[in-house]
Amino acid sequence: MIRTEISLFLKNSPGELGKVSSLLSEAGINIDALMIQDASAYVQELFKARGKSLKRIASVSNYSLMKRDSADFALIRLLPDKPVEAAELLGKNEYLFDTVEVMSVELENSPGALAEITDRFGQENININYIYGSVLSPDSKCLFVFAPEDILRASKLFK
Repeated sequence: MIRTEISLFLKNSPGELGKVSSLLSEAGINIDALMIQDASAYVQELFKARGKSLKRIASVSNYSLMKRDSADFALIRLLPDKPVEAAELLGKNEYLFDTVEVMSVELENSPGALAEITDRFGQENININYIYGSVLSPDSKCLFVFAPEDILRASKLFK
């Protein structure tokens, strides 16, 4: 299923995730999935992408400054059940964020389930930019979030 993910930059300090989680919770917005990474890793990936595409997004010195400054921030990717309301709320509260379409897929919690899905992406020559997922117990299904390069082609894999 195609869903909207919010990529949010938060100050990398105690209590910040609690503040944004409480803000969403008080508005009746549930977070179905979440991934957190150091924002400097995100900046490093931008630098690698620049090298592969040969496009100059920013100078090397700018990337060095961005990398240093980004260590103070975390990149949060969250999948809210009400993305429009979540984006409006985050905007009103002056959070720095972006939205992107991703695929949310429930998988059986069994060996090979993830391999089967990712093999299908590969067979269709669809690159996966990132993925995250979770399972609650051995008896429940897994929820995985995929960010493919071509969301429309990828969504056809699951029809």
